[in-house]
Amino acid sequence: MESIEHINYIKSPKDKVYQTLTTEQGLGEIWTRRLKVKPEVGFVNEFDFDEGYITKFKILELKEHSKIIWECTASDEQWLGTKVSFELTEKDNATTIRLKHYDWEERTEYYGWCNYNWAMFLYRLKGYCESQTNV
Repeated sequence: MESIEHINYIKSPKDKVYQTLTTEQGLGEIWTRRLKVKPEVGFVNEFDFDEGYITKFKILELKEHSKIIWECTASDEQWLGTKVSFELTEKDNATTIRLKHYDWEERTEYYGWCNYNWAMFLYRLKGYCESQTNV
């Protein structure tokens, strides 16, 4: 099985980063505005990227301000059954985020494209959280 892994450092408290990753308001600012999200284990978040299908992630785990795990239940077939985790730690009012998208069957061109897009997701997350903190 293959895995995409990224790390980023955000000059913002981890509760702000966690809130952004678990709410419609936050994910709407950094991922897509067409979504249904609820911070509740078992809930199936829905994201519409205008690709002809809705991407759905079931929330498997929520540890307040520290860990989120999703499992893909609907999307491009290469995503089905894959999991995405976000792990947050904080030191000196800055948050380290570790994103993992794992259980890929193989490395494909789509895998490489998604790898790039997860990096851009973290870039937008950083920009959003840091600008919200400094307002």
